[in-house]
Amino acid sequence: MVEHTRTLGFRVAFAIGLGTMIAAGIFSLSGTAIAQVGSNAVISFVIAAAIAGVTAASYSEFASIYAENGGGYLFSSRTFKDDRLLFAVGASLFLGYSATTAFYLATMGEWFHQFIIPHDISIPHGTVAVATAILLGVLNARGTEESGTFQVIVTGAKVAVLLAFIGGALAYQAPSATVDTFIGGFEKGGPAGIISIAAVAFITFFGFSAIAASAGEIINPKETVPKAIGASILTVTVLYIFVIVAMMNSPTDPQIIQQQGETAMGKVAADFLGSFGKWLIVAGAIFSMVSASNASILAASGIGSLMGRQGQAPRRFSRIHLEYGTPFWSVVACTGTIVTLVVAFIALFPAEGGATPINLGLEALTGFANLNLLAPLAVVNVALILSRRRFPEIERPLKVPLVPLLPIVGVLANLALITNLPPHGIVVGIAVEVALVGAYLLWGGAPDVDEMMTRTVAARSPTTNGGEPKPVGSEESDVGKAGAEDVEQSDEDRYRILVPVERMFNASEYVRLAGRIGALRGENPLVQVVNVTQIPEQTSSDDVTDIANARADRLLDTLGEANFDVEYTVEGHICRSVSFDILNTARTDDVDLILMGYPKEHEDVAEAVEYDSPCDVLFVDGFGEESPTLDSITVGTGGGPHHQAAVSLANELGRTGSDVHVADVTPSRDGGTAEDLDGTLSELGDVSQVQTHEAQADTVAEGLVAAAEEHDSVLVIGASRTRLLKRWVFGSTPDRVVSYAKIAGVPVIVCSRPTGVSGRLEDALFPVYRTLKKFRRGHAPEPNSN
Repeated sequence: MVEHTRTLGFRVAFAIGLGTMIAAGIFSLSGTAIAQVGSNAVISFVIAAAIAGVTAASYSEFASIYAENGGGYLFSSRTFKDDRLLFAVGASLFLGYSATTAFYLATMGEWFHQFIIPHDISIPHGTVAVATAILLGVLNARGTEESGTFQVIVTGAKVAVLLAFIGGALAYQAPSATVDTFIGGFEKGGPAGIISIAAVAFITFFGFSAIAASAGEIINPKETVPKAIGASILTVTVLYIFVIVAMMNSPTDPQIIQQQGETAMGKVAADFLGSFGKWLIVAGAIFSMVSASNASILAASGIGSLMGRQGQAPRRFSRIHLEYGTPFWSVVACTGTIVTLVVAFIALFPAEGGATPINLGLEALTGFANLNLLAPLAVVNVALILSRRRFPEIERPLKVPLVPLLPIVGVLANLALITNLPPHGIVVGIAVEVALVGAYLLWGGAPDVDEMMTRTVAARSPTTNGGEPKPVGSEESDVGKAGAEDVEQSDEDRYRILVPVERMFNASEYVRLAGRIGALRGENPLVQVVNVTQIPEQTSSDDVTDIANARADRLLDTLGEANFDVEYTVEGHICRSVSFDILNTARTDDVDLILMGYPKEHEDVAEAVEYDSPCDVLFVDGFGEESPTLDSITVGTGGGPHHQAAVSLANELGRTGSDVHVADVTPSRDGGTAEDLDGTLSELGDVSQVQTHEAQADTVAEGLVAAAEEHDSVLVIGASRTRLLKRWVFGSTPDRVVSYAKIAGVPVIVCSRPTGVSGRLEDALFPVYRTLKKFRRGHAPEPNSN
């Protein structure tokens, strides 16, 4: 299985927290805070930090126990059992991180409009935010290590900018005058204003949760996460206090500061450091908001991935990209949510009024984000109290003092801040959350993996003692340790081929074929033979355990009668969906190749395996004791990733001595498309001698089968690129090939390779290209007879 790799140390974890906290909160909210409550803004920020610190303590204790991605959603799922509550927490946190990112990027867009984009150029508000969200989504989809390095660089740059701003402000006038100005500013604003600013400023300190949400990528998270949380909150609080003092030292009229709104800090910097200071702060603000957005996307995608793994979001969210090692689809969903929020709050329903009477804007977006962050925090505090009572035996490397008193204070403080958020944001936030919970209840969630499949018969291997099967781990076993998981651990570096078997009489030939192919791709390959007993939804797996055991025993007996040069294991599974079992086993056991029979009664199984497999798949048909060996193979010409998989197999076989025949078939009627022979030959560069054969037939399929029959060889083809628009499993040509080959007695291997988004797009567009190509060929001018 492709898994997360822990690559982020304390420096990156600290940068994630620091980078998320030093963001739009200080660069945009500082001006608003000074305009409304003066020097009391310090008290507001300290209150927000203290409330965040209480919940951060709960996060730290949980993070010292559960070192995985997911943050508050993970902690809640380990404590509560109510699916509705857990979904609400996960969805709220996912929305909260996404909305926080949307707020950061929308604020950054306003800085662009104010300072960078010439005022005579009209660009819709939200454009910069949408473009940046997409770029950050691509960055996070390509790898957390790359985004972590980026986080350290950008966070360091914006801390340096803040220090320069603070230094310029303190040098602007004598220290005594600075103190007098700051003290005089406490006259402005009352308790209500202070709490209101604290509620809005809370978004600034939520970065601590981004650290916990990314624990799955952090090295030694049980120690690193609590340290990074404490260090980041303390550092940011000190920085914010000095920034407020610096802002109060500005000679700019408070009314002008209020008018500048989220870009006021740039105006104040010009007072201290001139034009250079203004541009320095502009650069720092952009650095700040980009890095905070990057960290929030990383945290949101971690939560989405965990929700997918637990069946509370589409399972695709939990799948780790084969090349990038990231939860690709979770990142895509997060990026799409951010773009949607920016468009809705900033472009469609701006604060100043648009085409509709609904006015939202940045202030409402702040309320929306804070609501979706504060509510789950209250749940996490409650979870800590219940966790202490329900699981007193769990080792807790870090224990929060004053439990349950301190978490109760955290709950009350979180709820108090919610009541002071912008009303528009609260209304929209509640409406969206209710809609999502309702949709989840209608959907019902995806079944848990343990409910879907059971490994009833652990991996077993035949022994040399008369072929009597013994459990893996016995002294006589060739494999080693007991259980499928231990087999995987002891053989993790070996090339592993998964062979799902339904019909026992095919098993021996499939294992022999898998062994031959496995030997081409790695030393001492391991063939993992699996028999799946499918059960209806209402049936308990206990009812068919004996059947699964008997089938596994019979499979072992069948294979024991054959003579193989490859090591293999046999295991029996019970599952409600055969395709789910195959795919889940392939991911869990880090399978390199799936080899299975071509579908007969169950095309849906093969289609699901082909589309969603994490590795190459070989679908085989027509192999038996009298079948030709792989010493002679025939491959057609073609294109696309699946044809490349077929040519790659032919290349490997040819390199080891197999005769390779390339059949270049020209269809005489609408039975396929003639392909480029030279392209196929260039990919067979490792074969010393390739025999090419030109043929003409009614269809490409008939020509390929005839060529393979003539040379007494196995036919190797790729799955069709047009399969998305066909009712067949693999597309017209491969399905026709199997039909004709069955009559001719020709064994067939259909190769399929995992394809990403670009591959799926190519599949969908290829029929258009092929049609245009035929159209041009059909209307080409006749050659000159002279």
